[in-house]
Amino acid sequence: MTEPTTNIQTLPLDAWHRARGARMVPFAGYDMPVQYDGIMAEHLWTRAHAGLFDVSHMGQLLFHGPDLDKALETLLPGDLQSLKDGRLRYSMLLGEDGGIIDDLMATRRGDHFYLVVNGATKAGDIEQFERRLPRSVAMDHMKEQALLALQGPEAVAVLDMIVPGVAELVFMQADLFRWQDKPLWISRSGYTGEDGYEISVASRDAAALADALVADDRVRPIGLGARDSLRLEAGLPLYGHDLDGSTTPVMADLLFAIGKRRRAEGGFAGAFRILAEIDNGPLQKRIGLLVDGKQPVREGALILDREGNEVGRITSGGHSPTLGRPIAMGYVATALAQPGSFLKLEQRGKLFQAQVSPMPFVPHRYFRKLQGA
Repeated sequence: MTEPTTNIQTLPLDAWHRARGARMVPFAGYDMPVQYDGIMAEHLWTRAHAGLFDVSHMGQLLFHGPDLDKALETLLPGDLQSLKDGRLRYSMLLGEDGGIIDDLMATRRGDHFYLVVNGATKAGDIEQFERRLPRSVAMDHMKEQALLALQGPEAVAVLDMIVPGVAELVFMQADLFRWQDKPLWISRSGYTGEDGYEISVASRDAAALADALVADDRVRPIGLGARDSLRLEAGLPLYGHDLDGSTTPVMADLLFAIGKRRRAEGGFAGAFRILAEIDNGPLQKRIGLLVDGKQPVREGALILDREGNEVGRITSGGHSPTLGRPIAMGYVATALAQPGSFLKLEQRGKLFQAQVSPMPFVPHRYFRKLQGA
């Protein structure tokens, strides 16, 4: 999870993390907490209670302008025109060849859109939007906002105590709330497969909000290490590892993000290639793998067929604390992507047996509907 230490920036909560004993590492251009009490303990705590993640390295962007949804739809394959106010949609910024430049969340907020993009790619994303969107579209990079994620089965009870009303949100819904007369933009979403929230808060107020959350015994601060193992169990791809510019949404098994109207009409970057892959199938596909034994198989390991021929590579891999076994994601020739298929993995000259598994590895626990609704 570490990167070269050049031009490293600090998060608004840098001192807060260090005061709580976090081990800091460079990631996405920032010093970020990788763990506090140990990755395994933090992972299991989030699955059972509530974990607080600092994701302020992410890019928060506001877009204004006429026909904004149509303009964004030229670059994103999601159906934004049908998106209701206060609703989120997972989508991707695409290159003209259909490759994924970044994956992101897009929210309609009245007459404008709010996008959250990955931290490591936000500078490039901003350049893409500035260059490729009409001049009538204005973009604001919200540099003074921090972003916190509260994830886990007890997240709703904790947050609703200090921000009444958040329990009324459902998965992929957001609204403006106030805490101690401070504005918070809160969405019921996250990157762990658990129920929870992402909270956009002014950087100057982030430490006070974090203090208020961890004052509850059900909440502990959680680092990057557990965030990675949680999202792997949830079968969620990480940009720069499972997704990149050579990957299309069809290859990445993200077809759910391309709505029926977009498939029928096209009109988004790379549509010719992507629609052809939908019709004919991609050459490669992202798969999940259950790995035999105890040793995790990491990114870069080779995927082999039964005859020992290289047919793909691992893009994410590690130990699943919930399942108590190694799991991985990678890309293979589509013909080998059927769940139940047996493959071999090679890492540093050692062979491992693996079986293609449906994802998520651990069921999602998103809150999709209010009782009686």
